[in-house]
Amino acid sequence: MTDAPARPEPLDHIAAGSGPGLVLIHGTGADANSNWGPLIDALRDRYTVVAPYLPGAGATPVDPAPIDLDSLADRIVATARTAGLERFHLVGHSLGAALATAVAARHPEVVTSLALHAGWVRTTPREAVMFDLWTRLLRTDPALLARHLVLTAMGPDLLDTLDEGGFADLTAGFTAMLDERILGQIDLDTRIDLREAVGRITAPTLVLACADDRIIPPHHQRQLAAAIRQAAYLEVPGGHGLPFEDPARFFSLITAYVDERQAQART
Repeated sequence: MTDAPARPEPLDHIAAGSGPGLVLIHGTGADANSNWGPLIDALRDRYTVVAPYLPGAGATPVDPAPIDLDSLADRIVATARTAGLERFHLVGHSLGAALATAVAARHPEVVTSLALHAGWVRTTPREAVMFDLWTRLLRTDPALLARHLVLTAMGPDLLDTLDEGGFADLTAGFTAMLDERILGQIDLDTRIDLREAVGRITAPTLVLACADDRIIPPHHQRQLAAAIRQAAYLEVPGGHGLPFEDPARFFSLITAYVDERQAQART
């Protein structure tokens, strides 16, 4: 007699609202509230919104072993089901986009539509060096990593408007989000390889790129869109941190796409 396979353990998460399902996956170093709070508030009147906390965020414990992309994708689906969702629209930012890609490939039956911001198919040596720098800076002084992220994650339209106090405030905000609990997330960033997964995605997909993204540059999103059969590609001004530098614009793009796909799903 063999033991039944263990069920994936749900993640700590925010669940709000009622209506069709919408799952939001945050990026490295952020969390469900900091990445998605305004969008959750805006959509909870017509969607059941579930926003998981990745390992090391919220009350989700740090994973003692290196985080496995596929296993974490399964945990995201288990989290949605815990909140009562059997099918849902799926949105991810950065690492969250890589995870959303994995979810849509492994569980196509649950994904109504897919929206990926700042995603990528495979971590290249350039990004691996950058993520190693993040790890070294975080272990040395989180404020140094915060300064680096302000200068690389934010787009020039925002950076050009900041005075010394503005830079200090933004750096302090980033520093507050950073501690060694996220090292596992950064390690996962270094190991993303979705080349075998992207061809299995069947959901209609929006791949959203930012023209000034210096963390995951737009050529990665173009590659991602080309590999997904039903993907539309949209490139807009802004940096990798668009959800933070211009949340109103970012969330309006996501809302319009999800609402359009939900209307089509009803017909």
